[in-house]
Amino acid sequence: MVRGGGNHFSSSIMRRAIRTAIVSATAVFSVGLVVTTAQASAGTVAVGHVRLPLREAVAALVVADEVRDGYERTKFRHWIDADRDGCSTRAEVLIDEAVMPPQVGAKCAISGGSWYSSYDDVYVAEAKASDIDHMVPLAEAWDSGARSWTAKEREAYANDLDEPRALIAVTAKSNRSKSDQDPREWLPPYQPAQCGYVTDWVAVKTRWSLTVDAAEQAVLTQKAAACPNVPVVVTKAL
Repeated sequence: MVRGGGNHFSSSIMRRAIRTAIVSATAVFSVGLVVTTAQASAGTVAVGHVRLPLREAVAALVVADEVRDGYERTKFRHWIDADRDGCSTRAEVLIDEAVMPPQVGAKCAISGGSWYSSYDDVYVAEAKASDIDHMVPLAEAWDSGARSWTAKEREAYANDLDEPRALIAVTAKSNRSKSDQDPREWLPPYQPAQCGYVTDWVAVKTRWSLTVDAAEQAVLTQKAAACPNVPVVVTKAL
């Protein structure tokens, strides 16, 4: 899926730029180049759009008990080819997030290239060695409200290419270590990535109107208090 026209690689530059801006917001914020404290405290919630400082965004998440009953991974149809360009969602993310662009051949076969896994500060030299992680895992999404969605809504969630924080290329080892755990149970082993991870988690939960359980909220609140209070800006999906 090419965002905003052009080819895969111009799209990838844009997507990486968005992610870089999000990840680097911590450093930029610290020298006052993004928002002032007064501006950050003036959060806004408009129809379809949310802009809140991180700590306010955490507080705005609805708290509810999780319900795993009925969950099956197959209820989230994923790695589709939404725009029928021959590349699945997985391939689109790999192309977009490559730090060294790969070759894309017939039937979207990917060769060469390299990727950076922010969870564990590792560079990956083969596409097949990367996993595409759902920032908020499918099982966690189910527990937090997706069980009441339609099949099409769950498919849209599992293939969300419109939100650059929703899907991320990481090492298979780190993705499988995370599994379906929330931040109370798992955070990236690379400590400098943790504030960005918490911010992205909150952004995805906000975008998809997903709830948090009490223990999850407590950890998010604690972590957000120790992280820069950067703006969380999302377009609502639901």
